[in-house]
Parts: sequence; structure tokens; C-alpha cells
Amino acid sequence: MGASNRTSLSIAGTLAITGLTPLVWGSTYAVTTEFLPQDRPLFTALTRALPAGLGLLAVTRVLPRGMWVWRAALLGVLNIGAFFPFLFLAAYRLPGGVAAVLGAAGPLFALAFARALLAERPTGRKLLAGLVGLAGVGLVVLRADAALDTVGVLAGLAGAASMSAGTVLTKRWGRPEGVGALALTGWQLTAGGLLLLPVALLIEGAPPALTTENILGYAYLGIVGTACAYWIWFRGISRLPATSVAFLALLSPVSATVIGWAALGQALTPIQLVGMALALAGTLLGQASASSPHRPPVRPAAPSGGSVPLNDLPCKAVAS
Repeated sequence: MGASNRTSLSIAGTLAITGLTPLVWGSTYAVTTEFLPQDRPLFTALTRALPAGLGLLAVTRVLPRGMWVWRAALLGVLNIGAFFPFLFLAAYRLPGGVAAVLGAAGPLFALAFARALLAERPTGRKLLAGLVGLAGVGLVVLRADAALDTVGVLAGLAGAASMSAGTVLTKRWGRPEGVGALALTGWQLTAGGLLLLPVALLIEGAPPALTTENILGYAYLGIVGTACAYWIWFRGISRLPATSVAFLALLSPVSATVIGWAALGQALTPIQLVGMALALAGTLLGQASASSPHRPPVRPAAPSGGSVPLNDLPCKAVAS
């Protein structure tokens, strides 16, 4: 087997592993509705992020230094601390389908940020992939009676933009030498969780009393849906083009719909099946250039905190 074939297989394997993250994120809706207390979105976001982040810090025993103190804080805000509140605000003020469609605009935001921060010119194929994926998600989740709310729409778009910016900046900066994706994940989750802590207390008050069912739900979201999922996500970002990773997020609403049908007995219509096919097509089309070997992979950032040179970079929510 030639080097090119081995490289293509390696990239395909990394894409498949990274794609597990949005599939897991798609289970968040079912877990939230079936296991968690109602009307506590910020507490849920806090419980997902902060314990997972502190746990990873305890495991890795690596703290950010120098420039990486503010870089980790900014990435934590974009990927966690700001993204979660925007996501939940949109979910509360809009029908779920509308919020999911706004989140599916993330790949288009990622193309714009990649152009500005990675000098990566968006191709016509990837623009088409973003539009096809957006249309597919719309068919999967939208309903004829869906209503719009200006604040909700702005929050949904801000959440998609926040996560996309975090994905591209994670790619732009790489990691300090000797620091793995697990430590970087812990830094971001802790920073985002610390931002969420005062917000959750001020808006929602003291934590609710938790049942055994609630604790199990939070444990799943914290360990599987956050710590493991974000570690896989950031690992993928370090090995793949940022926009290719961002297109994988289109799998999240598809996963949520399939889980709702299989586990909650929700209806699955022919239009939704067509939408799933389009969303999958958009995801695959967005990966078309991921295996192009015209640029070398990202190297970790220098110990001084200096950014990775642009010419060393290859051409990421609805994460919930």
C-alpha cells in the first residue's frame, strides 16, 4: 500500500472517530428530557462543563502557562462558556427545529473564520456542502408552524458563530509542545465552567435537589457527552482541516432525530429521511478536500506560546 493510500485511510479513520462526537451530542435532547430536572439549562451546562474540566485537570496535572492562560480562557469561552448559554437561550425562545437549523449554519461560519484566521479560501464545493447540509437539517427538524423570535434567532446564530470561531482558533493555535488534547480539553472545560458558574447562580439560583435519575443523567452528559466527546473533537481538530471537522456537526441533529425515533417513539417521516440524506451528503461533501495532501498537518505550538505559522496549517455546536 502506497504512502498516499495509508494517509487517506488514516484521515478517514480520524474523521470516523471525530464523527462520534456529534453523534453523542445528538443524545443530549433525549437524556435532558428523560433524566434531568426541567427548566435548569444553565445549571445543566455548568454541571456538564466544570466537573469534567476539573476531572481532566486532575488526571493530566498540566496547567496552562504564559500565553496559554488567556488562550485557554478564550477558547473555553467560545467553545463552552458562551456557546452553551446562547444555545439554551435559542432553545427556550425558538421551536427546537429552528434552533437546530441555526446551529447547522456553523460550517458556513467556520468557512468564513477559516478564511480570516487560517488564510484558507473557501471552495465552491464546501460552500455548496454547507448549503446542502443546512437544507437537510431544515427538512429533518423544521415544522410548518415554526415561529421566529428575534432574540432567539440572534442567540442561535451567535452560538453557531461562537463554536465555529473556537474550532478555527483551536486549529490556528495548535497546542503547546508536550501538551495533549486531553489537557487542552480540561483547560477549556474548566475555563468555560468557571464563566458559567456565576451566571447560573445569578439567573437560576441555588442548585436543585437531585434524584438518582438526575445524577445518572448528569454523569452521562459530563463524562461521555462532554469530557470524552470534547477530547475526541479537539483531537480531530488537531489532525484535520478545521472546516472538515465543523461539517461533522451536521450529524448531531440527525443523531437526535434517530434517537428520538428509536428510544422515545417519535415519528419519522419520509421528508425527514430525505433531510437526513441531504445532511449526510453535505457532511461528506464538506470532507472532499480533507484528504488532499497539499499542506502538511499542524504542528504543536512552540513552548513560548507563539502561534503556528499559517503556511504550516492545512486548508469545528450543533453541539449541545
